[in-house]
Amino acid sequence: MADITMQLRLMPQTATHIVVSIGGNDAIGASRVLEEGAANMAEALEKLAVIRDRFDRSYGTMIDLVLERSLPVAFCTIYEPRFPDPRRRRAAATARTVLNDVITRQVFRKRASLIDLRIICDQDTDFANSIEPSATGGVKIAEAIARFTRADRPTATIFGNS
Repeated sequence: MADITMQLRLMPQTATHIVVSIGGNDAIGASRVLEEGAANMAEALEKLAVIRDRFDRSYGTMIDLVLERSLPVAFCTIYEPRFPDPRRRRAAATARTVLNDVITRQVFRKRASLIDLRIICDQDTDFANSIEPSATGGVKIAEAIARFTRADRPTATIFGNS
């Protein structure tokens, strides 16, 4: 999210829509918490809450900067990683729900559109590796973006598979 100001400055004047897929690198940076120990569930949840609160502040700042452009905007959730180890995959997906909840709340609070990448990239074949979309996943994402840009009133809408 740290690069959003520069990216907005480089945005062409002719842009008609904005699609923001941001937060995945923040999730990777925070994923070390999955390897940390905790004395009990409350301590583990507190660690996630600290990450959530930091993400919420950063995402709120970012979303306001993007919305200043006064263009139709869709924000994307963070897709669930496809780690080969089922236990790690499950833990990472569960932890990501904390960040995706922030995204969903912020987007709908601002009456923007949401492209839910968790729904779109829902098969292992949608990924080239554990954390990046394959050509198949890329096509599915591009189709969702195209649906968003063709929508008559693309606000407060979820764009997923359809």
